[in-house]
Amino acid sequence: MAENCKAIIMAAGKGTRLRTDGVDLPKVLREAAGRPLLSYVLEGLGFLAPEDITLVVGYEGEKVAAAFPNYPKVFQSPQLGTGHAVQCAESAFQGFEGHIFVCNGDMPLLPRKSYEALLEQHLREGNVCTLMAAVTDDPLPYGRIVRDQEGGFLRIVEDKDCTPEEKRIRELNTGDYVFEAGHLWRALTTLRPDNAQGEYYITDAPVWLRKQGKKVGVCAACTAEDMIGVNDVEQLRQVEEIIKRRRGEA
Repeated sequence: MAENCKAIIMAAGKGTRLRTDGVDLPKVLREAAGRPLLSYVLEGLGFLAPEDITLVVGYEGEKVAAAFPNYPKVFQSPQLGTGHAVQCAESAFQGFEGHIFVCNGDMPLLPRKSYEALLEQHLREGNVCTLMAAVTDDPLPYGRIVRDQEGGFLRIVEDKDCTPEEKRIRELNTGDYVFEAGHLWRALTTLRPDNAQGEYYITDAPVWLRKQGKKVGVCAACTAEDMIGVNDVEQLRQVEEIIKRRRGEA
């Protein structure tokens, strides 16, 4: 199933809110239960060969490169958003015409079976893009998935751009996708920083593809717990507790 598939992992973040305890490391190298956050994401994508997983690094990227020497890297500088991160990786995929995962390097709880389910649905439905979703009542700062009247994908609204009504949507975008390669690169050329952050959002890519009449799907193979990312010290502690519980250590 993964023979014609590669991946991009966004791993460029500084992790400013994780630096309160004096540890000077890129976010993805912060450890939970004795391992870097990024190592869990790579384990989840373990059905792909290391040479097929490109890491987009930025802040102290040489440390990430040294920690994971078997994976190709590209540098994102300056860091202008998730869409820009994926644009930085395009040169590593010249001539590739398969399917590309786009994943976050700071989400260590998403298991391999969820990544596999995302790819399986993408291929089965013949989508040009399939995104991972989870439903939760927790007020997480994730983009909301807006559906059309038929229940199909319409758009994603980032948390900071949500109206009060959109804030109440409980179906959240985890930030993990599979794209058909050619459609991904075309969609990225259309991104504009017309949002509260002034950044290039990868979330605008599936919206543009849908407007072009392409098939975009939503995969619900992620639980509310699996989608927890690490943005601050409290979330790092929470993730570590969950990992230990899953291992039977708590």
